[in-house]
Amino acid sequence: MRLSYIYGRLAIAFAAIVLVSASAFAQGTPVRVRGTVVSLDGSKLVVKAKDGKDVTVNLADNYAALAVVKSSMADIKEGTFIGTATVTQPDTSLKSVEVVVFPDKMRGTGEGHYPWDLGPSSMMTNATVANAVKGVNGQTVTVTYKGGEKKIEIPADVPVVALVPATKEEIKPGAIVFVPTQRQADGSLNGGAVLFGKDGLTPPM
Repeated sequence: MRLSYIYGRLAIAFAAIVLVSASAFAQGTPVRVRGTVVSLDGSKLVVKAKDGKDVTVNLADNYAALAVVKSSMADIKEGTFIGTATVTQPDTSLKSVEVVVFPDKMRGTGEGHYPWDLGPSSMMTNATVANAVKGVNGQTVTVTYKGGEKKIEIPADVPVVALVPATKEEIKPGAIVFVPTQRQADGSLNGGAVLFGKDGLTPPM
């Protein structure tokens, strides 16, 4: 399978993830499922959520499997396209709580600044690093996206990861996953992608 095709599928899958985060998603209410895989039978995924309850997700027949792998602060540099969840500090500055480094073929995916659910006032920003200044305890970056820019503090202890194409066979019981879904009128959850931590990594998204 050609690498360009794989990354094309990856870009489409993450675009779907971003759409799930939008408050006006046309197909249902956004619900982000985080937890551990109990079972995966065809397109039926059961996840034990953080509250201990089993959650069933109905996956699309052509759902994407994406592996979350370790990256590093050194990969956050000028010209890199990243996604980062942030929380707003008392002085209104933005502090990162996680960073996803995208491959260049995914540049522009989900670009923008929009609400997220990793804590009060958390936001997600997908943008290009225009400037990065290293500090004693991390670095401060200025990122730009269509229609705006943000200055974000990235502490040294923030998890930094990357996304790589994977296969459905790699999603096994015990894998730690992040699954963007839409809650339907009947209460069921539908999803189009499963992000799982490679080698036991916990997806920080």
